[in-house]
Amino acid sequence: MERWVIYAIISMFFAGFTSVVAKQGLVGISAELGLTVRTIFVCIFVLVFAAMAVDPAEVRSLQKVNYVWLAFSAITTAGSWIFYYKALKVGDVATVALIDKGSVVIAILLAWWLLKEAITLRLILGALLIVAGLFVIAKK
Repeated sequence: MERWVIYAIISMFFAGFTSVVAKQGLVGISAELGLTVRTIFVCIFVLVFAAMAVDPAEVRSLQKVNYVWLAFSAITTAGSWIFYYKALKVGDVATVALIDKGSVVIAILLAWWLLKEAITLRLILGALLIVAGLFVIAKK
């Protein structure tokens, strides 16, 4: 198995835990405060990770285009987190998490449009199954 697949599987498990433990962390506080506290911890953990894993010489290789695209990524991440926490505060974890994973369909379309990645029959079928799952689970 390729290393990136292993990383993606590990990410999947962390993401699954994230939703459940976040819901527990929101008990008695607002989604906004919970997200703020969580983000402070994320920032600390990522900075410690970077200090251990990033070669200081690599920092000098950053270019303006890296900053621009990573800033856009930060903006979209913040938007995603803000509304995810608002939904998680009042919704069921399973339903909120599944709707959030509908982002896979958005990612497929944007990767095709912006990055010129191929859309295969396998991707189309997977995206349709995700959308079908959204309708099945989100329907009350």
